Amino acid sequence: MHRSRINGILIDCNTDDIAAAARFWAAALGRPVDPDHPGTRGDYVMLETPPDELSVQIQRVSHESRVHIDIETDDIPAEVARLEKLGATVDVRKERWVVMRAPTGHRFCIVRVQRDGFPKGAVTWE
Repeated sequence: MHRSRINGILIDCNTDDIAAAARFWAAALGRPVDPDHPGTRGDYVMLETPPDELSVQIQRVSHESRVHIDIETDDIPAEVARLEKLGATVDVRKERWVVMRAPTGHRFCIVRVQRDGFPKGAVTWE
């Protein structure tokens, strides 16, 4: 048995100026940059997350700009296996997360628990 839920939306930006990209998205979404969040470091900038809402992270990438989701779970291998049974494939296994591809071609990530309140809103899988 394990649990999972959507963690957040990641805005992948192919840019040299991640701070400018974060300022744009902060203004566009009405969520200030959260400079004190542990997820704000290097190529990553977190926007403030109201309680019980999805997180939004701006990240610098070397591929084309796009948006993807992260699914957080208390058991990454079990969640990856569950999604593979649904037709997803593993693109890359990183040290702390797994990049997957849906049958439709969309990339998404499976990550350890990130947001406070877990397992509230999570689905329990057998």
